[in-house]
Amino acid sequence: MSGKVFVTGIGMVTPLGLDTKSTWEALLGGRSGIAPITAFNTEGFETTIAGEVKNFDPTIYTDRKQARRLDRFAQLAVAATSQALEQANLQLDDPAIDATRVGAVIGSGIGGILTLSEQWAVLAEKGPSRVNPFLIPMMLGDMASGQVSILFGAKGPNYCTVTACSSGADSIGIASHMIRSGEVDIAIAGGTEAPIVPIAVAGFNACLALSKRNDDPVGASRPFDLNRDGFVMGEGAGILVIESEESVLRRGVIPIAELAGYGSSSDAHHVTQPAPGGEGAARAIAKAFAEAGLTPADVGYINAHGTSTPMNDKYETQAMKAAFGDHAYKVKISSTKSMTGHLLGAAGGVEAAITAMAVSTGRIPPTINLATADPDCDLDYTPDHAQQILLKSAMSNNLGFGGHNASLIFSKV
Repeated sequence: MSGKVFVTGIGMVTPLGLDTKSTWEALLGGRSGIAPITAFNTEGFETTIAGEVKNFDPTIYTDRKQARRLDRFAQLAVAATSQALEQANLQLDDPAIDATRVGAVIGSGIGGILTLSEQWAVLAEKGPSRVNPFLIPMMLGDMASGQVSILFGAKGPNYCTVTACSSGADSIGIASHMIRSGEVDIAIAGGTEAPIVPIAVAGFNACLALSKRNDDPVGASRPFDLNRDGFVMGEGAGILVIESEESVLRRGVIPIAELAGYGSSSDAHHVTQPAPGGEGAARAIAKAFAEAGLTPADVGYINAHGTSTPMNDKYETQAMKAAFGDHAYKVKISSTKSMTGHLLGAAGGVEAAITAMAVSTGRIPPTINLATADPDCDLDYTPDHAQQILLKSAMSNNLGFGGHNASLIFSKV
């Protein structure tokens, strides 16, 4: 596969803001989007905090009737896609655009769990005749990509990538390969998730994954800190418009960044735990370097997966050391999950968008809540304050339950 791939549009809906601008400003300001859960009554739950998207109105992006037929995860994807297409100055009904060569690859780890949860309660309380006839098309994980394709007119390949917390990153990487192979000219790619429902919070509590720092929501997500006690669940969507070099030149658009490389791997080790030493993640990083034709010294910033769980942060640090060698101690690293929480299947989409923004602007968001050094996590995690540096290339790393690893490299244009 050959040919360059460029990012021309970015859309984000996160606990920090309803669009890319507000999210980016909050990140650079080191502000947290974590707060007590308002979506449901948390009495009796071990964890009562999350990164919720506040004041989101789906009818800004689609009519009320259509919005009611979309699960929240799909609504968030539609919103982020609309923003990304607007920035890319791309209308798929334009006669100059061949919509059959525009793909949609949008990942989600859990899909329409909100609708499924609500309709399970309807079934239990009111019987099968009262279940929503739109239950199935609302709960299916592919319905973010499906609805984006329908609403915006993308007639090329249409996929949902499900690789747990790597879903968004893998979606972007797979879409980039579709462009490099010549299958499509343009792709709408990223991730979306809306998991803040009782069964999901209870489930992640049951597997001991979530922080229980309920009395300190803002300080609960603390990647690489010695006193981290688990991740904080978040919701949102991050979508990129990516294009071939030929498409960019034909349309006369100015790229935000180049998507230079993608690498993926499997730990083949454990359902939830990363491979010891970060061996699998290091291989994904190496594959991204190989595709991009870059070396560790070319990368000035890493947006780490950095979940704030004890094992992830330790093994990811080891993976970065293994893949970057001595340069691991020179590269700037941050986990923006310290502010957004962990958006599960959407994390890779949002963090790819953040990494592309970092390359474009030369500004690196910080890791907040890094108060006590962990001897096992001894790299430069850019604590507390954003930094401005000369940045040639940057990397976004994502790891997922099931042993999935994905790395993306973005370069300045």
